[in-house]
Amino acid sequence: MSVERTAVLRVDGLSTYFPTPAGVIRAVDGLSFTLQRNRCLALIGESGAGKSVTALSLLRLVPPPGRITDGKVFLGGCDLLTLPRPKMRQIRGEEIALIFQDPLASFNPVFTIGRQITETILAHSKLSPAQAREKAAAQLSGVGLPAGRVYHSYPFQLSGGMRQRAAIALALTLHPRVLIADEPTSYLDVTLQRQILSELKRQLEECCFSLLLITHDLAAAAAIADSVAVLYAGRIVECRPLGELYREPGHPYTAALLRSHPSFKRGQRLQPVQGSPPSPVRPPAGCAFHPRCPQALPRCRWERPLLAAAGDRRLAACHRIEPPENGTATALEKLS
Repeated sequence: MSVERTAVLRVDGLSTYFPTPAGVIRAVDGLSFTLQRNRCLALIGESGAGKSVTALSLLRLVPPPGRITDGKVFLGGCDLLTLPRPKMRQIRGEEIALIFQDPLASFNPVFTIGRQITETILAHSKLSPAQAREKAAAQLSGVGLPAGRVYHSYPFQLSGGMRQRAAIALALTLHPRVLIADEPTSYLDVTLQRQILSELKRQLEECCFSLLLITHDLAAAAAIADSVAVLYAGRIVECRPLGELYREPGHPYTAALLRSHPSFKRGQRLQPVQGSPPSPVRPPAGCAFHPRCPQALPRCRWERPLLAAAGDRRLAACHRIEPPENGTATALEKLS
């Protein structure tokens, strides 16, 4: 049965800044994207691009002195950035959940896995303790864990892969509409990475939620995502369906990322992205990528390109792509 493609999460002009003695760090700078129902959008980019800060901003968990300075985050028809704190605490877990980079960060080390999942259920439902324990055990079994053992285990007693599966179980316990997975495979070996991605994909297919996958790994995005948004210096420089982006990248930075990724093609050598990421305190004028771009035009040095469409479903912030007559918003709405 096909699922209606409706926007579950819409981010519009999100900006999160960190004041420092050296200046203001624009970690997230005017970010806009849409996450569709029962779809996976991968947010990829180098370290320091603003991926994790984006995740924390969506949940209003940005640590001080950072603060969200602008933008809107619509979950359904509700702007999360305008909600009172008690209401926002209720929405975390029930409507939108987060899997952290380090699975240990998802759990309190002094309580068992089962107790923590059970307490989460009791805090957000009217189930009895016995019913909550039964549901917690079922959640652990649902992600392929031996519930009898894991329920009574402390986080340090589990392997990295088992902890990450338990973190997935915890995040999905309340059946949120949106799941944010922040580098869920970064602490695992290659075999476990594949298992965790397969588990996320299976859960996405069987349960009714949408997934925002935050990763620097192009292979992880290719394994599960429907669309990809490429982040550079706190801004999205390209956003397209997965297959189109991998076949024909529109932005020079996306093309450079793909060339730097290992390939099974015989005789193909890796080409690292030239140069270094820009200073977060003093970013270059114009296009932030122009000091590293072999295709830079003179105007790239002073004029920031907009995220513009080329064709029906292709979006790239590059001066070599002419913007559509109707502007960016129309093109963004067409991307699923």
